[in-house]
Amino acid sequence: MIGFIGGGNMAEALIRGLIKEGKKNIIVSEPVEERRRYIENCYGVKTTPSNTEVVSLSDIVVLAVKPQNIKEVLEEIKDAVTEKHTVVSIAAGIPLSLFQKYLKTDKLIRAMPNLAATVGEAMTVLALCECLEMKVVAPVREIFMGVGKVITLPEHYMNLVTALSGSGPGFLCYVLEEFINVAIESGFPENIAGELMIQTFIGTAKLLDSGLPPDKIRQKVTSPGGTTEAGLKVLSQGSLREILLKTIQEATKKAQELSTMGG
Repeated sequence: MIGFIGGGNMAEALIRGLIKEGKKNIIVSEPVEERRRYIENCYGVKTTPSNTEVVSLSDIVVLAVKPQNIKEVLEEIKDAVTEKHTVVSIAAGIPLSLFQKYLKTDKLIRAMPNLAATVGEAMTVLALCECLEMKVVAPVREIFMGVGKVITLPEHYMNLVTALSGSGPGFLCYVLEEFINVAIESGFPENIAGELMIQTFIGTAKLLDSGLPPDKIRQKVTSPGGTTEAGLKVLSQGSLREILLKTIQEATKKAQELSTMGG
């Protein structure tokens, strides 16, 4: 049985992926009754208001709660978690050391998916407690492979991962919004500006998905003396990289601050 503590958007995406793969032994704890009914009706899985009930019925427990709520949840479930349990956390910034402090299991995994899980295209990074056997890790990888791609990295990368791929969809969409705003300011109607730039981003993403690296796509679009070259000169002379670096540094710093909640 796979249990979810928290029934928010990310938990729902993972549940949808599991159902699609034919896995139905799922239980979800969620404090909001309306949300419980929604999950039950949409996915046919068992729900409960009790976090400890989820633990008692599950082999794998996914902690899908906000970082600021993680200590409260751990206090609640610590006596119910045993050596048989694999506990997976998707709470941004919270280190494995906190879970080791509270829980009587060494089978601990930290995961950072992103919002694209809701459309089956997430980039998820896993960080593992040392010496975990593949038979423990494999079923957890399957959970996240149901919503996209999965890689494993040492835990010291996780705050940077949170900034890059966890927050990445938000940063990329901010850039897209600015492209749309520029198109509108240049004279396009709002609906046309949106369609023009959104499809350009989608098409570029599909080119990347075909295996073409970003620099090759850029080179294919850039003709000597052409419009792309003229625009790229402005981009390269500006402070884009500096802005991006500061953006990632600030997001990473925030992830590090969240880790102090485990203090």
